[in-house]
Amino acid sequence: MKHFLRFAAAAALTVGTTIGAMAADTTLRISTWLPPTHGINTEIFGGLISMMEEATDGAVSGELVFGLAPPPAQMDLVLDGAADFAIIFHGYQPGRFVGTKLIELPGYEGSAEAASVAYWRVHEAHLAALNEHRGVKVVSLNTHGPGQIHARNDIASLDDLNGLKTRIGGGVAGDVGAALGLVGINVPAPKVYETLESGAADAVAMNVGERVGFKLNEVAKTLYDMPGGLYRGSFAIIMSQETFDDLPADVQTALDNDVFGEPASRMAGAAWDKSDMIAYDATKNAEGAKIVNASEEDQERFADIAQEVTTKVLAELEAAGVDAQAAYDMVKSEMAAN
Repeated sequence: MKHFLRFAAAAALTVGTTIGAMAADTTLRISTWLPPTHGINTEIFGGLISMMEEATDGAVSGELVFGLAPPPAQMDLVLDGAADFAIIFHGYQPGRFVGTKLIELPGYEGSAEAASVAYWRVHEAHLAALNEHRGVKVVSLNTHGPGQIHARNDIASLDDLNGLKTRIGGGVAGDVGAALGLVGINVPAPKVYETLESGAADAVAMNVGERVGFKLNEVAKTLYDMPGGLYRGSFAIIMSQETFDDLPADVQTALDNDVFGEPASRMAGAAWDKSDMIAYDATKNAEGAKIVNASEEDQERFADIAQEVTTKVLAELEAAGVDAQAAYDMVKSEMAAN
């Protein structure tokens, strides 16, 4: 596997599309598994590159490298040294991450930016001790905006979700999906368009921004929208610890002080918010697409489901050694402050 990853990295670097200032003293390889125009590439990785260039006076930049490995293999890719950076979705690796489910719980009030800042602060206070990202340097933690249901056909209420074949990304989304009676289908995010188009799935559970990012307005005419969302999704930008350690000391300090951690987490969260805003507007203007807002009755029913899922997840965190209630309360208070 290691030899394959190194070969893939070399091949992709030869033919891959790059973003970044190639004149930098050090240009770091950023693995991406998403389409070139996706907001993670244009906004989040683009923002990270700009922040690194500014903080280091151009000494460090980055380039995007496409197609090195599928989404679940991104952390191993960085551990192997085949890429310097990657973004991982924690739900793709069930059992490997537990603490990350905290930020995915339904019921939080606030933007993805506020949630991402809260996530970083709670990670430092409560979750880092779990050492779930061991072997790599965590550059940022972030969450997309509220996750909703995007369906091929009409959805009028929560009852219509029962038995619906639905692509679910994992993590808390899986817990919520099971409680709603969804029939989960395990498909990587880049495959959702063809999965819906072919009829292999009736719906997907994703943040609203993906109606643009993955062109869902073309294949999922109904957006069933629950205020606050059904869940959120946990991401981390990770970096090779070896690559970081090889950088000059002053560059390390600049990146740690001005880029990595809360600044990069805030930037990424704001990018998710931007993508949702654009996608809501695009859906309102897309031919044949419609937004179905959850009724007050459905909101009340889902509040009970959300409480059940929250209780379950907090018990998992407690079993892992986290003061789960304190961590949960901190997320809510930090989000309220941001």
